[in-house]
Amino acid sequence: MRSPPLAAVTGSDASGPDPQLAVTMGFTGFGKKARTFDLEAMFEQTRRTAVERSRKTLGKKFICSVFFVAAEAKSLCFCIFRDTSSSESEESSGSSDDELIGPPLPLKMMEEPSNHIEEDILGPLPPPLYEEVEEDDDDDGDSEEEENPVQKIPDSHEITLKHGTKTVSALGLDPSGARLVTGGYDYDVKFWDFAGMDASFKAFRSLQPCECHQIKSLQYSNTGDMILVVSGSSQAKVIDRDGFEVMECIKGDQYIVDMANTKGHTAMLHTGSWHPKIKGEFMTCSNDATVRTWEVENPRKQRSVFKPRTMQGKKVIPTTCTYSRDGNLIAAACQNGSIQIWDRNMTVHPKFHYKQAHDPGTDTSCVAFSYDGNVLASRGGDDTLKLWDIRQFNKPLFSASGLPTMFPMTDCCFSPDDKLIVTGTSVQRGCGSGKLVFFERRTFQRVYEIDITDASVVRCLWHPKLNQIMVGTGNGLAKVYYDPNKSQRGAKLCVVKTQRKAKQAETLTQDYIITPHALPMFREPRQRSTRKQLEKDRLDPLKSHKPEPPVAGPGRGGRVGTHGGTLSSYIVKNIALDKTDDSNPREAILRHAKAAEDNPYWVSPAYSKTQPKTMFAQVESDDEEAKNEPEWKKRKI
Repeated sequence: MRSPPLAAVTGSDASGPDPQLAVTMGFTGFGKKARTFDLEAMFEQTRRTAVERSRKTLGKKFICSVFFVAAEAKSLCFCIFRDTSSSESEESSGSSDDELIGPPLPLKMMEEPSNHIEEDILGPLPPPLYEEVEEDDDDDGDSEEEENPVQKIPDSHEITLKHGTKTVSALGLDPSGARLVTGGYDYDVKFWDFAGMDASFKAFRSLQPCECHQIKSLQYSNTGDMILVVSGSSQAKVIDRDGFEVMECIKGDQYIVDMANTKGHTAMLHTGSWHPKIKGEFMTCSNDATVRTWEVENPRKQRSVFKPRTMQGKKVIPTTCTYSRDGNLIAAACQNGSIQIWDRNMTVHPKFHYKQAHDPGTDTSCVAFSYDGNVLASRGGDDTLKLWDIRQFNKPLFSASGLPTMFPMTDCCFSPDDKLIVTGTSVQRGCGSGKLVFFERRTFQRVYEIDITDASVVRCLWHPKLNQIMVGTGNGLAKVYYDPNKSQRGAKLCVVKTQRKAKQAETLTQDYIITPHALPMFREPRQRSTRKQLEKDRLDPLKSHKPEPPVAGPGRGGRVGTHGGTLSSYIVKNIALDKTDDSNPREAILRHAKAAEDNPYWVSPAYSKTQPKTMFAQVESDDEEAKNEPEWKKRKI
């Protein structure tokens, strides 16, 4: 195999056509033709020298394969030796080109003869394999684009988390995907730890941070150490990962006309959102017709106030709000059907304003930005889902109808690859099942749907790291959909753990009385472990003795039964046990009076000298009483 010749520029004599030019430029050799080196001869000479030196040094016969790699005017030489002393035929053949060991030369260098390359080309040849690699990469990219995005939906498996009996109106998942938090109409907020749960799927903590107010929104901060809790009250709260309160927003003065002059919200909140980039900044919207931004370090006053207005300058209530992916824009949907977008640092006039995005009088429940930040999705109370391009915010890109909603917090979100849009549908009780509907972003076709349960689908969340879908329903359930092959961690961590069995105490241990000030001789030994005490009691024959069951029937084993086996014996037994006395109690007591008077033994001897003689009154009969009556009672009136 022959390699193409490579031309190189080398130095020559110090003198040149123009000595001044050589002095000025700092080098010589102008006007001289470059020398041409025959790389084929150089390769052959290097091979022979390597073989001869190897034979002299090791005393064996080797074949040397020499490869030169030229890159950026630097040459690297690789020599690979092979022992050929075992085969005499290979030694006598003298043709080592067919026995080269190592990576083969590029195909294009083998196919192209040396005379195809011009003699005056200077510098190294470009690597011939780059074009093929680039073509393969293009083919892979085309195959990925042609892949159906529906196949990436993780819905092969599911787990169900029992939040309560009322609607799950809020879902939040931390950025790492380790903990899930749910809130509902029952005022409860529950914490779920995927790594700590077993197959019983029980929450490790439940609390009511806002007392008797329905939970409307829950969201983890971008660092995952705080949770924004928005309820039906006018004051939002921030709690940490364990549920302890970090701050509570101040309530504003409802008697001030201009809401920009008060320090907080004065009416019920709707939703809230954390800033995606700045730690400690979040936003809330309320029925007082304002959108306010806050800082965790300053709970006594909001950072800025945005006041949505109609085209005529009147107040309008925002029903939902969110930040853009870069945090520079703030979007809010209002009750008059408009969508208004402000620059975060300019609170006066909105940057974009579309006045009839949805039907007036309906509550737009959600607005969400895509991951690339160019598209906005809005879930309207008019049973529609619309897609907007914020670069041309004059009309919607797509619109889908026939998506019923009955909750003011029905969600919509984008898939992690930005190719699908997900939302839920609502149903009346007993009139079907709620569905999770998937739309393709490019064509906005309804490509897939999942039947969730026989109640409405309120919340939906697609985590980009876990690749799992969380769904909150109207019957108090939170479902997690995942795929063992496509998803990461999350629900996969807890489904493989067996459910812990409740530990039942075999014996009742004695209560331990704590007496810290008792003397050591009277102090009871402290019980170190209940398990050790149970094992100790098991060795005690008295404590571990099983009581014998009662004998049923006539009796066995030398034990007499409680009663006979026949009905007559049972009746006789019960009659014998009946010891009720139906006699007169006075007569029963006085029948011993004569014996006590004749032979006093207990009380009477002690009072024999001091006790007076007993005298009983005479009892007259009815006839004697009638005779002794006065005359005035006998007269008739």
